[in-house]
Amino acid sequence: MARTHLPLNALRAFESSARHLSFTLAAAELNVTQAAVSQQVRGLEARLGVALFRRLPRGLALSDEGHALLPVLAESFGRMEAVVQQFDNGHFFEVLTVGVVGTFAVGWLLPRLRLFQQSCPFADLRLMTHNNVVDLAGEGLDCAIRFGDGNWPGLKAEHLMAAPLSVLCAPAIAARVTKPRDLAQQTLLRSYRAEDWPAWFAAAGAACPAIRGPVFDSSRLMVEAAMQGAGVALAPASMFERELDDGRLVRPLSTEVMTGSYWLVRLKSRKSSAAMEAFRRWLVDYIEASSMAR
Repeated sequence: MARTHLPLNALRAFESSARHLSFTLAAAELNVTQAAVSQQVRGLEARLGVALFRRLPRGLALSDEGHALLPVLAESFGRMEAVVQQFDNGHFFEVLTVGVVGTFAVGWLLPRLRLFQQSCPFADLRLMTHNNVVDLAGEGLDCAIRFGDGNWPGLKAEHLMAAPLSVLCAPAIAARVTKPRDLAQQTLLRSYRAEDWPAWFAAAGAACPAIRGPVFDSSRLMVEAAMQGAGVALAPASMFERELDDGRLVRPLSTEVMTGSYWLVRLKSRKSSAAMEAFRRWLVDYIEASSMAR
């Protein structure tokens, strides 16, 4: 069905004049004369059969009808401008805002970020790190990567990879840790998940000692403290491959425990965009290919 012809120039003249409450300022913004703006607005008023402004001795004031029309036009022109700005040199770019738990961001995603950019050049990626507490709607995120069991109300979760926890520490401390009970003589660094150490000791078949080490809200920060000799951390070794490879970090015991995995999540109420789907597909395909190559 054909659209009724919209007087876009007149609507733009009104929207600018209404924001500034001035034909003069609107004319400067639109790079036309004040007379042209005034004429466009009068033509729009005649077409609608209402007065959109009250002409005052020292400026303009919106009428009730003008107040009703302005927010609709402001939003519409804003959305059109945002879409147009996504084109650059003949290419369309779609903004993709992703929240990523910090450990995964630094330990897995950043080393592979160039590969995603090569695979999906149209995605204008915006990364926001978090410590596993994330409000997708409130923070304006398209999707997020979280650690846990995948059971979050209102979210669609897709499993990415398992993340078993291992004992990690500096080389000097590792020399004193050859069996689980040796950990009782060390400072055990803690995450916000109080059940991690008890679960690890249960998997190792050893009694869990009293744990009074510092508490960290980020595994990345906790392991950094461990590398500096502050104690022993319990974290996913797969997120610290570079530190393990260069010897700054050591995994002295083979026991590991599964307390959660990494998941890609989005709001169930949110329709997946092209950029969201491209990011999801790249993650899943890359992780599957890496798993098969082992």
